[in-house]
Amino acid sequence: MLIAISSPYRKAGLMYAKHKQYFNTDSDDTLVIQGSTRTFNKTLDENAIKAQQEADPEAGKAEWDAQFRSDLVGFLDDALIDAAVDYNRPLELPPQPGRFYKCFVDVSGGAIAGDSYTLSIVHREDGKFVVDLVRGRSGPFEPAQVTEEYAALCKEYRIGAINGDYYAAQWMVSVWRQCGMSYIKSTLPTSQIYIETLPLFTRGLVVLPNEPILLRELRLLERTPTRMGKDLVTHPRGCHDDRANSVCGALYGISNYRIRSSLGLAFDGRQSERGGRTQSSRSALPQSTCAENLPVLGRATVLGKHFDLASIEMRRCRTR
Repeated sequence: MLIAISSPYRKAGLMYAKHKQYFNTDSDDTLVIQGSTRTFNKTLDENAIKAQQEADPEAGKAEWDAQFRSDLVGFLDDALIDAAVDYNRPLELPPQPGRFYKCFVDVSGGAIAGDSYTLSIVHREDGKFVVDLVRGRSGPFEPAQVTEEYAALCKEYRIGAINGDYYAAQWMVSVWRQCGMSYIKSTLPTSQIYIETLPLFTRGLVVLPNEPILLRELRLLERTPTRMGKDLVTHPRGCHDDRANSVCGALYGISNYRIRSSLGLAFDGRQSERGGRTQSSRSALPQSTCAENLPVLGRATVLGKHFDLASIEMRRCRTR
């Protein structure tokens, strides 16, 4: 006999599937029982439970009333993720001559049972964005030592500038500099990076390795509306998204690099595809720029003004 006990959470996964299939139905081998906390344990203080429910009604319904949450939805459908996985390729792709690569890291302090220090490398090929490799180191470890290993790996792919999150930003800049690499802090928070890369998945432009931890993290990402009117994408409590963050950060970087190169815009200190030095982020738009039918994903800064380019297409030439 197998018995599973848990609090309901998102309307996804094995528990929700079993509840949907067997709750309030006759079955010879499966029984699903659903009830509030007080139904099973009347010794708990009812006033304390009501106070927590009032503080967070949606979470309270799941935690104390055993109701699946209606405010949480999966960020990426399973079908989108499955369509992106290349099951016939090796887990890691070696560097190829003449190919331009981008890298993103999600840094960790190396604590036991903490976040992993992850790195992802991507490139563009035949109009698609290919994730060449995803690596992660779980604690305990020494961050400086892992950084040295990752720096050596990036040099194999001819990468001279690393993009990463804001974790101990100034310290990371120094550590990567000691390894002969530039560390550039992401201009977007993790949640916004996820949202900006969503069109790449929906258009079938992403190629992923069959990396179990990465795929699990992508499937568990949740999208919730906030009081400010913007969506927040993050991982569930008790879970991690380190590999997902590094992959989507790298995808965002390579897709935006292509766009800004085509528009003649600076890329905030990121290396040029030909290996030359980057221009100042204050570079202006060239005298004549044509972006006919160019798909635009992300954000750009033109002449000091910020434009949200997540869902538009430039369809005419503008001459200055």
